[in-house]
Amino acid sequence: MIAGERVVVVGAGVAGLTTAVVLAEAGVSVHVVAEQVPGVTSLAAGAMWGPYLVEPKDKVDQWGQRSLEIFRKLAEDPSTGVRLTSGIEASRTAEAPPDWATALPGFRPCEPAELPAGFSAGYRFTVPLIDMPVYLAYLLRRLDTAGGTIERRRLASLADAAPTPVIVNCTGLGARNLLLDPDLRPIRGQHVVVTNPGLTDFFSEDTGLSPDLLCFYPHGDTVVLGGTAIDSEGHLAPDDTAAASILARCAAVEPRLAGARVLEHRIGARPTRARVRVEAEWVEGGTVILHNYGHGGAGVTLSWGCAEEAASLLTAGGGDGR
Repeated sequence: MIAGERVVVVGAGVAGLTTAVVLAEAGVSVHVVAEQVPGVTSLAAGAMWGPYLVEPKDKVDQWGQRSLEIFRKLAEDPSTGVRLTSGIEASRTAEAPPDWATALPGFRPCEPAELPAGFSAGYRFTVPLIDMPVYLAYLLRRLDTAGGTIERRRLASLADAAPTPVIVNCTGLGARNLLLDPDLRPIRGQHVVVTNPGLTDFFSEDTGLSPDLLCFYPHGDTVVLGGTAIDSEGHLAPDDTAAASILARCAAVEPRLAGARVLEHRIGARPTRARVRVEAEWVEGGTVILHNYGHGGAGVTLSWGCAEEAASLLTAGGGDGR
């Protein structure tokens, strides 16, 4: 179906770059087109593996487990930016642990003395942490090694990616305009990056649907502090008030962060829809569009599983996920 033809991947966030790598390493001639390389929302991610608040659950479980398997292998190479890290997810309301966490290495309930003041339950486990600027640079190198090419260009429509028999749509929030997808909405996220005062473990609060998140992810000399989840807001300007609140929330749990120097603010808009969309669509003229978008805050977590499924649709002749 695509022998000798070039496949165009639109989008260079974690979904687009991972899909491009999977295709290129399978021998497909891949050309990536994106306005921003790498995508700013992926650069802004924390990022800790964990399939939060995304559907459909059965597919999400499969995609997430496949990605987890690959991230564990990548953690063996420090140059990837992936590291297996122990830490705590805690709750102020004694919530049960998420089912995906109970199967992770080192999972155990926390002793009361391990929990910060105000928390009633918590669980320790080991999970991949991903330093996104380092990791996305690794994916770009891997794509280049596999023969993939990249073009920085803004598309007015997916048709602008032609001529090609296959367009892979990994445009994230851009699908709102390119596809007029009414189910897609932004959820604004903001992180604050600070110097690391000596932290080695991560911490994350189970905040449910609250727009105010609390987490910190150490990445060597830096720590990424989070965060926010502002539904239906997509602007990317820094919010100083939100940043101050993030710092205060994190320092209340880990006082050493109070004196950390702020290095940068990272802001992204999570592309969120009721169900992650991974499927093939045939359009007029015979072009096939492979959709892989709408991952919400789980884009990194699902990246390899979704990329492999999207690639498999080239020969499988269809898919679900709409």
